[in-house]
Amino acid sequence: MRERPHSAVCEHCGAGTEEPAAGGPAAEGEPSGPRAAATSQRAPRRDRDEEGRARNARPRDGLGRPLPYGSPGVARQPEGVSRTPAQTLAEAQRLLDDGMPFHAHEVLEDAWKTAPEAERELWRGLAQLAVGLTHAARGNAAGGTALLNRGTAALAPYADAAPHGIDVAGLISWAGELTGRLARVDSVPAAANAPRLRALGNATGNRPADGGSGDRPTAGG
Repeated sequence: MRERPHSAVCEHCGAGTEEPAAGGPAAEGEPSGPRAAATSQRAPRRDRDEEGRARNARPRDGLGRPLPYGSPGVARQPEGVSRTPAQTLAEAQRLLDDGMPFHAHEVLEDAWKTAPEAERELWRGLAQLAVGLTHAARGNAAGGTALLNRGTAALAPYADAAPHGIDVAGLISWAGELTGRLARVDSVPAAANAPRLRALGNATGNRPADGGSGDRPTAGG
């Protein structure tokens, strides 16, 4: 998920932060004393958002991978946006369909942080599925499998009475199909394997995660 200010590794997606905090203790083998002070003065300032919170500002590609500073990148989702559940699902679905599951997970993470206690694991599970697809598309089959499994475990208790029309049963089936594929291949295309977040009427909106072509129903039906 998003990087915590003082954590080297993101709590859920395992993405490492790229820069140490300026002015922190010297690591083993690094200079100390006056030389360290000079080195510290040359070090870049830590990225912070408009409110002064630590937030990595490196540009990222469509799968959330960091790019060199100054490179054109895909804008990240604004943090802390208040959305209704329907708005969250629609925006996350759009991003999934566009092949940007990393950005979809940022939208779902906002919902997870603000959801009522009874729904927090539901939104957390959805965010973890998006991160799992992100890893799978990046070529990290092991990481993708781990996050997909964690996501399905979080969603499972909601299978019998999922709120907001979320297709929990279909998503669990989709994740199982995708983890099966990841046992045979290193990566999958993100857009072609995007899940359907909401059920369509009485039928599942998800299809096997086989990367095949064909029209998929419109999200939010």
